[in-house]
Amino acid sequence: MAIVSNTLGYLDDDILLEAYFAVDDALKGQRPVVLICHAWGGRDEFVAEKARKLAELGYVGFAVDMYGKGERGSGPEENAKLMQPFMEDRALLQKRILAALSAVKLLPWADEKRIAAIGFCFGGLCALDLARSGADIAGVVSFHGLLIPSPLPTKKITAKVLVLHGNDDPMVPVDHVLALETELTESGADWQIHTYGHTMHAFTNPVANDPGFGTVYNKIADKRSWQSLLAFLNEVFC
Repeated sequence: MAIVSNTLGYLDDDILLEAYFAVDDALKGQRPVVLICHAWGGRDEFVAEKARKLAELGYVGFAVDMYGKGERGSGPEENAKLMQPFMEDRALLQKRILAALSAVKLLPWADEKRIAAIGFCFGGLCALDLARSGADIAGVVSFHGLLIPSPLPTKKITAKVLVLHGNDDPMVPVDHVLALETELTESGADWQIHTYGHTMHAFTNPVANDPGFGTVYNKIADKRSWQSLLAFLNEVFC
């Protein structure tokens, strides 16, 4: 095993973005790709570490950049300011994540017929909106993602969908979960929602420890959700 990583600059119109990718250079040929969508703070070490873990499993791990090169939030106020334009303009969000999909296909290791996307928190919404765009990808996975319905018409969803959700997540009301179930059914998607009891938002992030804000790490849910991801990827890439 020889994990190598680097950054890749790409454009969405005139916005310069910078992804982080990792691959096992000891492997030969093309391999499946997993796009990784960051939380509201921007592309950080958390998603970079996920890219390396996925590379160790034989995938191309590609941590996308939704905000722009060097754009990172340093706390809730800045994070919200960076995220808000995409929450208010879901067409912009879809366009930005589709730019990442186009960029990853340029990597020589990428098998463009086997691409999936995963995301955490805000990134979960990004992954779901990529599926909503009708993109021809194998599957998407949302980890404690925002399930806010999109005002855009949902196209036929061909990607398989897995949603990993904490039952006590204060940022995702029950009506959003029910609305997503209805939307995915009506769009013809092959979907699953796994709900973890006694689990709040950001349950995969070891530094999350703010019960008042609703973000708390849950070691068991973190492990279970990662195992669910691996089984899902094995299924959609077979």
